[in-house]
Amino acid sequence: MTTTDTHPATATSFTKTAPFWMSLLTVPLALMGAIHGGLWVAILPVFTWGLFSVLDAVAGTYEVNADPQTGDDDLFWYRLLTILWFPVQACLTFFLVWYVPGAAHLGLLEKVVLFFGVGVIAGTIGIVYAHELMHQKNRLERWMGDLLMTITLYGHFRSEHLLVHHRYVGTPRDPVSARYNEGFYVFLPRVLRECLVSAWKAEAAMLARRQRAWWHRSNPFWRYGLLQSAFLGLAFALGGWIGLGLFVFQAIVAIWQLELVNYIEHYGLTRKHLGDGKYEHVQPRHSWNANQLASNWLLINLQRHSDHHYKPDRRFPLLQARGPQEAPQMPYGYPVMTGLAMIPALWRRVMNPRVADWQRAHYPEIEDWAPYRDGSLPRPR
Repeated sequence: MTTTDTHPATATSFTKTAPFWMSLLTVPLALMGAIHGGLWVAILPVFTWGLFSVLDAVAGTYEVNADPQTGDDDLFWYRLLTILWFPVQACLTFFLVWYVPGAAHLGLLEKVVLFFGVGVIAGTIGIVYAHELMHQKNRLERWMGDLLMTITLYGHFRSEHLLVHHRYVGTPRDPVSARYNEGFYVFLPRVLRECLVSAWKAEAAMLARRQRAWWHRSNPFWRYGLLQSAFLGLAFALGGWIGLGLFVFQAIVAIWQLELVNYIEHYGLTRKHLGDGKYEHVQPRHSWNANQLASNWLLINLQRHSDHHYKPDRRFPLLQARGPQEAPQMPYGYPVMTGLAMIPALWRRVMNPRVADWQRAHYPEIEDWAPYRDGSLPRPR
């Protein structure tokens, strides 16, 4: 059962926010890998995926909720963390792009593994922070979100996420709502193909409603392209072809992690079709929830995903822990669940029975789920 904290998520003391700032520990770990080489180059996945999975097992879940009416003025330290992350990540990434190609003490495999870790930072932390920032109205925060997405060469995610995913989640029109029995290795190429197209169409449609052509300067795809080109150019200027290749590699790793998370967040969950192409409103039950304490520190409460889709503009320290009566629960935190998703047979063994339980609990009146699974339902308008 969830409870509500009697105190606001106040930022009068840094101490209360300190667990979320542990993400900064990835910076010295990355530098130690670059300087010392050897097994140190593999420390970042061990820290982010391994350590926080162990901490989850020890600490368990945390279901206390902050007052959702807490104002932005009381969230200073929480907001500062997400705003500062882009300059931190950019400085680290481009320093390593400059340093690693000429590091004679690092072999090719060490360089690749190290930049796999840089991609882990970009995907596990950077893109998660970008997700928080892109939902805000403040211009500085939205810019920081765009910069964090374009440094991973995936700028269009903001358009797809805000204009398509949140509107059509759990329906045939949302590319990133993973279908029942759809394995990750089928999901990933489909999403990479469909999301770019759906993001472009959504922005073009918005411009058309304003009587503007797709090539109008307000189309954010111009910004995405220019920023991504600038980052690629900077990587080449600092590290040559090797630096450019390592930079692109970290972006690929980050995108892979993002889509792994997208895959697990809505797997098999659908909104009820009401007829005539209409679907029920989004509810907490349409996203998988995970209240594990430690991994929510690392992922700034992203795992309270059921509440995020119910209240998309709610800042991360105010997201509410939803219990099993309100939202379907994952058995483990995201670090473990994304690992399971890489093994489709094991993933189905763990998750398909939970999908069936969810169907019986929330939609006992639906006897035939085949139309929800084979894509035959109409796309919402």
